[in-house]
Amino acid sequence: MNKLFLVMIVAVFVSLAFHPLQVKEAENKREEIKQVDSINPLPESSETQALYDSLHLQSILNYEAFEQAMIGYTTIPAKNKDILTVIDFTLPSTEKRMYVLDMENKKLLFHTIVSHGRNSGEKYATEFSNKHGSLQSSLGFYLTDATYQGGNGYSLRLEGLERGINDQAMARAVVIHGADYCSENVIRATGRLGRSYGCPALPRELNKPIINTIKNGSLLFIYAGNEAYMANSEILKNSAVKPAETLLAQQEEGLSNNAL
Repeated sequence: MNKLFLVMIVAVFVSLAFHPLQVKEAENKREEIKQVDSINPLPESSETQALYDSLHLQSILNYEAFEQAMIGYTTIPAKNKDILTVIDFTLPSTEKRMYVLDMENKKLLFHTIVSHGRNSGEKYATEFSNKHGSLQSSLGFYLTDATYQGGNGYSLRLEGLERGINDQAMARAVVIHGADYCSENVIRATGRLGRSYGCPALPRELNKPIINTIKNGSLLFIYAGNEAYMANSEILKNSAVKPAETLLAQQEEGLSNNAL
């Protein structure tokens, strides 16, 4: 009798465990998860990640630097959207840390060494300023302006777009120019590049072709993984969504407009 009673209890529990309503609820939850995943793709499959991969930047450019650059690229109305330039000051001056990207054809056009400001640091750039006379580099987003012939030869003016961070660049004469102290020979002789008065100085042989590629209204972003910059940049703070979400929204808006 006791055995029969025990068998009946087990049968009741088994039937409850596979109740049709519970099975249906489980199926609904799985469907909800699938729907969320389809709306919010994982970062690995985002548009920004896909673009990063298509440019073959995985082994040479910090993804966070690229992702932040894309926030500006998708929100700043640059005249020349075909070109995006990124400088990554988390790297030492002995490494190639300037990247000129062809966004239309998804190509890396230039990858080269670039100098930082004299008072920003020795081998690494760690201190940044917007102040006159600081001799330091300034972080953030810039638009390239016009070229001119100056004391450092062929040069490119830069317009700093971020108030209190780099908006004094034009007044400080922070420009792109060539310099003898920016060369592999200097690295071999001293263990680091020479430094500028705050300008992103280039090797002499690459100065003109790079300037001619990025001049007249393309976007330049100088990154350093700097917490103070990220906390104070209005461009980054005002972007409530990630770059991938911005690009996805643009695509969805385009599809809805076409449907009207």
